[in-house]
Amino acid sequence: MLRIPSTKLCLAGGIRTFHTSKPLACSSSPAPPITNERNQSYIHHIGKDPLVYRNVGQHLRLAAEKYPNNEALVSCHENKRFTYSEALEKADRIAASFYQLGLKKGDRVGIWAPNGSQFYLSSLAAARAGMISVGINPAFQAPEAEYALNKGGVRALILAEQHYSTSYYDLTKQIIPELTSSSPGKLRSARVPTLETVIVDTADAVPLPGTMLYKDMLQLPTEQHISEIESLQMSISPESGLNMQFTSGTTGLPKAATVTHNGFVNNAIHLAYRNEFNLKHHRICLQLPLFHAFAMVVGVLTAFTYGTTIVVPGARYKPMESLDAIVKEKCTAIYGTPTMYVDLINKVRELNFKVPPIDLVVTGGATCSPQLFSDILEFLNVRKAKTVYGLTEACGIVFQSLFHDTRDHILNTVGHLMDHFEAKVVDLQGNIVPFGTPGELCVRSTAMMLGYWDDEKKTKETLGDDGWLRTGDQFVLREDGYGKIVGRVKEIIIRGGENLFPREIEDYLNTHPKVLETHCVGVPDERMGEEICAYVRLKKEGETLTYEEVKEFCKGHLAHFKVPKYLRVVEEYPKTTSGKVQKFKLVEMFKDEMRKSG
Repeated sequence: MLRIPSTKLCLAGGIRTFHTSKPLACSSSPAPPITNERNQSYIHHIGKDPLVYRNVGQHLRLAAEKYPNNEALVSCHENKRFTYSEALEKADRIAASFYQLGLKKGDRVGIWAPNGSQFYLSSLAAARAGMISVGINPAFQAPEAEYALNKGGVRALILAEQHYSTSYYDLTKQIIPELTSSSPGKLRSARVPTLETVIVDTADAVPLPGTMLYKDMLQLPTEQHISEIESLQMSISPESGLNMQFTSGTTGLPKAATVTHNGFVNNAIHLAYRNEFNLKHHRICLQLPLFHAFAMVVGVLTAFTYGTTIVVPGARYKPMESLDAIVKEKCTAIYGTPTMYVDLINKVRELNFKVPPIDLVVTGGATCSPQLFSDILEFLNVRKAKTVYGLTEACGIVFQSLFHDTRDHILNTVGHLMDHFEAKVVDLQGNIVPFGTPGELCVRSTAMMLGYWDDEKKTKETLGDDGWLRTGDQFVLREDGYGKIVGRVKEIIIRGGENLFPREIEDYLNTHPKVLETHCVGVPDERMGEEICAYVRLKKEGETLTYEEVKEFCKGHLAHFKVPKYLRVVEEYPKTTSGKVQKFKLVEMFKDEMRKSG
């Protein structure tokens, strides 16, 4: 059984490696039906490159040794640049300072800041120190941050002083009124009892009351203390906790998935192999929030393998800042979510902006329509577009396009199963379905999360004792190892007994010449149980789209029961900071509208 140094981590069970050509059913599932074994939706993709046994700190040191003078990070809005050797040196200074402040291996370090050098270095420092970083969404308000601090049992909190109109120091004072009368290391809070030290990144020469300066962390340790961080690496197990990733919180309180060094490092290495970054030194425009697994694994850690440069355009996503960074920093790759690409393409159209040739675009974090993929290739001047599908709970990416995939593969699948992963698709009873049949995707590897921190019930609902992780995604698995998302299990619209998958309807509506983006939800209906409501964004400001136009557009292309009954045109969607559209809020918006109309 894998554990991290805390009694508060609740695991559903240990993770074992299985080498078999036969699928293993979830332990709580009934016996699988009698069917042709070769036709069962199960694949174990071992891959040609072996796994490594290495923690993140060792992965960083190897990068610094191989590529000492390569730029590791360019933070455009801060005008800061670090080579790999500089990133390692600064991370070790901060890591040594953690110990000087009285922290120990396994302690949790909270980071509440937008994208930039502070988040980047602090995360790496926690890894080098053998501590667990707790990334706090920069959009969180005081109650949400308080929940995250208590959930993770955070001992030290690193803050950005200000982000636009948000003062993280003022929000922290709301949570911890004792802060202004305390001193670092001696904080005693009634509402967050584990927290002892608050560190603030500010340009001021004098620390804010009750805090210490982030820049002093670089000066606090002696050279001996700094050298001890390297000696510490051999005692940091790759199987131990690295980071606490909060779920997006689209329903209920966020869960804290505790991911491992081993999971992040191996996922990142095999992603780098698939992207063939060894053929060229790439500069990646990383539009994703650093508190998110997509950015840290696909972006930061994958870059270590071949000394790739990460370019952060701004503190948070803004299309114009991304375009500026792509041009000024000569970026050859772009990473983002589908929503980000929708906005980026819209800005390119609006400004008639000429994007320089881009070698690679990677999209993930949510499903991407075939129409959006076509627009990415055309408007962003892209040679190769790839998709990734993953989960925080799986420590990163589970499916990714292969480098030489055809256009059909890229447009109609989420890629090929990653190396060293197993995948199967099951029905509602847990029975494996035939290839090509929709069902819930389950995945397994040595890289699964340890569990949801302090939440045994939710852990057991998601991660079985046999290591199978239930994704909650409706999925179609092909015999050749490629797969396709049909929708979320909970997002299936049941209309008069018909099971409808929103993705199919959305993909078609996105081909309408006026439509920029579509999201379909099931809304209450007395007769049918549920009906379809399509929420669309239009390409041009001031343009209109009528329901009759949509109905006529669907004629002859979608079955009558798949044609939305309702149409709503919106300017923006409710989203999480990581770019996921919160469909449950669209349903709430519809219900509120119906209540108000009587």
